This record gives sequence, C-alpha cells and structure tokens, in this order.
Amino acid sequence: MKRVVVTGMGAITPLGNNVKDFWQNVLKGKSGAASITRFDAAKFRTRFACQLQDYKPELLLDRNEIKRSDLFTQYALIAAGEAINDSGFDFSKLSPFDVGVIWGSGQGGMDTFEQQVKEYTLSGYEPRFSPFFVPKLIANMASGMISLKYGYMGINYTTVSACATSNTAIMDAFNYIRWGKAKIFITGGSEAPITEASVGGFSAMKAMSVRNEDPATAARPFDKSRDGFVMGEGAGALVLEEYEHAVARGAHIYAEIAGAAMTADAYHMTATHPEGLGALQAMRSALEDASLNKEDIDYLNTHATSTPVGDISEARAIHTLYGSQPNLFISATKSMTGHLLGAAGAIEAVICIKSITDSVIVPTINTSEIDEEVPSSLQIVLKEPIEMNVNAAMSNTFGFGGHNGIVVFKKI
Repeated sequence: MKRVVVTGMGAITPLGNNVKDFWQNVLKGKSGAASITRFDAAKFRTRFACQLQDYKPELLLDRNEIKRSDLFTQYALIAAGEAINDSGFDFSKLSPFDVGVIWGSGQGGMDTFEQQVKEYTLSGYEPRFSPFFVPKLIANMASGMISLKYGYMGINYTTVSACATSNTAIMDAFNYIRWGKAKIFITGGSEAPITEASVGGFSAMKAMSVRNEDPATAARPFDKSRDGFVMGEGAGALVLEEYEHAVARGAHIYAEIAGAAMTADAYHMTATHPEGLGALQAMRSALEDASLNKEDIDYLNTHATSTPVGDISEARAIHTLYGSQPNLFISATKSMTGHLLGAAGAIEAVICIKSITDSVIVPTINTSEIDEEVPSSLQIVLKEPIEMNVNAAMSNTFGFGGHNGIVVFKKI
C-alpha cells in the first residue's frame, strides 16, 4: 500500500484563526472560554463557551460564499483554504479526479435550522422559507462547497460519527490514498454548535460545565472537581498526499499518517463503556494498522472532555494498554480549546503534528487535583509544555453512539 503524508494544515479555532496563532496560544496554555455573546444566554444553565474571536469572514470569503453557507461551512472553507495554500501545490498540474474531499461535521447547519424555524414561527407559520435553507443546513455541503470552490472532482463526502467525526474523515482519506484511489485529499472537520438549541440540548443532558462565574477554568480534564465539557467551535484541515507524489514535487512534509482505526462501544447512547473496552480496542487496532508497538508512541492527545464518566473510562483504557510506560506523555487540549464536537479530531490532529515537528508536548490547563480514579501510571502534562523528541503521536476521539476513532501520526 501507498504511504500517506501531511503536506498542508489549516485551522480556525477559539485560540486563533490560523495555525500559527492557534499553536502559539496552545503552547502558552491559554483558555478560549468566555461568556456567550452570540445569543442571550441569561436563562441558560450554561452561559459560556469557546467562541471564535475577531471572526471576519468577509476578509477570507466572497459575498456569495458567505450568503450561501452556514457558519460550519464557512469555517470549513477558511481552514481548507489555509491548508491548500500551505501545501504549496499547483493543483492545475493534477487531474481534478485525483483530488478528493472528505470532511466531517457532527451537527451541520444548526444555526441555519434554528434561524429558519424561528422565522417560520414568528411569521405565524407562513411557509416562506429561504431557497438556501436546505443547502445551508445539510452537513455534506462543507465538502461540496470546498470542491465547488477549487474544482476538485474526486471522491467527495461528509462523515458523521458525533465527536469522532473528524478522525473518521481523516481515516477514510488516509485509506483511499494508500489504496491508490487518489493522490491528494483535503480532509478535516468543522462545527458551529454555539446556538440556543445546541447549548440548551447539551445542558439538558447535564453534559456541560456550569462554572459560569469563571469560564476560563471550567474545562478541567481528569480533575476531581470536573463538572462537564465546555463547548467550542471552529475547524481544522489537513492536506493528505501520497508520499512519492509529495517527494517528487519537493513538498514540505510535516508528518506521516501511520495508521487509524474505529470501533464501537455497543454500550449506551451517550455514555462511554465504563472500562473503555471500545476505546482500548481502537487504540490497539490503530497501533497494529500503523505497524507500531505501544512503546513507540511518545504523545497521546486524549479525548478527555471533562465529563465525570468519560474521562475515567478513557483513563482506564489507556492504563490497560500502556500500564506504566515511562516515555508516554498525555495531555488534554480541550482544557484550552473547549470541545469542538465533530471538529475536535481535526484541530487535535494539528496539535499532534505540530508536537512532532516542534518537539514539544503541550499542557493540560486547569487540572490541579487529579481524580483518584485516574490510574497514577498516567503521565499527564500539566500547566507547562514539555520539550522532548516526539517520534509518534496518537489522537483519541470518542462520540455519542459509542463511536471510537483513533489516528496515529509519526515523524517522517
């Protein structure tokens, strides 16, 4: 099979609207959490989130793209555009059928749906709908709009597997290239979930933190006092390329995708398996797919969203697999970015890759007293980054429905 490498990256996140700014703020251990400004959240149980800052789509997209796109698609276009430019490839030199787009979004156009339903209700239920309502709503429009913008005519679709969505998309793109079905893929994920119904729905499940007085310290993975996740928004994008094609054109190669795997918990609609059995098997399968031993992994970016049940089940799965492995370091970056749901794996892929290229492991913030149920063998990097050689990194993502998606990156 073909080898697959990363030759371009893009990001728009609560910590920065491009990869450079995002990465610098992650290294500094900044929090993106603040009071919600997109709508009046005064009556909501949770009144804060990790929103994008200084978002000015008119500087990056044309007027028609903005008019015809929900926020999640706008974020996808912006992150994908940065990754495509970063790749330095002249796509006119390749058949458009050799370039594919596999994107991910867990919710799709939630903002569009809410706004249209509000207008319908306020009008006295007059059936006057925008012709852009359905196109803006459907989740596959992100991959569709990327292909429309750039003329890519290869394999094109959108994945949905809740919070494992982006890793599903990355895995699929990785597999198509190594099977020889395409030369290049644009892949990643985007999410724009900070809406009244979305925040209200997750709040009703008591899945989100209610530390409204101090949002910046609310996301505290593995901490004894954690009380739920902090919602985030944004997008991450990768350009994946067949290795020999990348070398032949003199591309800058960031890292190689070594392996990937998915499993299902088959346990509960929203709760992870208490012993993390599905997560454990997904990690084992990803290592096998990568032809790596567990000892080869230097850094593990955990899913760890700060939920009471989820953090413990993941910690148990990691301990079962690794035991006391002295060179494995762990961090939970949602403590800074918030939980981007379907886009989480995409921005965390960027973090894993930058950890490899810059020889550094980023910190977990806000965690001061680790829960006694977290095995003491786990080496969680707290407060400050650690400079060390990172040859291989693993990214964990788990979603409602029992979806587990793992991607392994390694130094080229």
